[in-house]
Amino acid sequence: MTENNATAAARPGPPPRHHLALMIWLAVFPTLTALQLLLGDLLDGTPTVLRTLVLATIAVPIVIYGLMPPLQRLRARLLTRRS
Repeated sequence: MTENNATAAARPGPPPRHHLALMIWLAVFPTLTALQLLLGDLLDGTPTVLRTLVLATIAVPIVIYGLMPPLQRLRARLLTRRS
């Protein structure tokens, strides 16, 4: 087996739904909390839909590009330690 095949064989597959749900929650909840604390006064009085749009527009890239990759690496590291 070559090194690439060995690495690929040791790498865990995609997470089950409950793992993915937990990782998303761990990324989304603190992100939205921090954004609310940072932007709450600025967005105070704006309509709910606009406030949600602004927060989601900021939060989604943070979660997808900033927080999910490290959480996925952490999950992979934890799973490979168990095997």
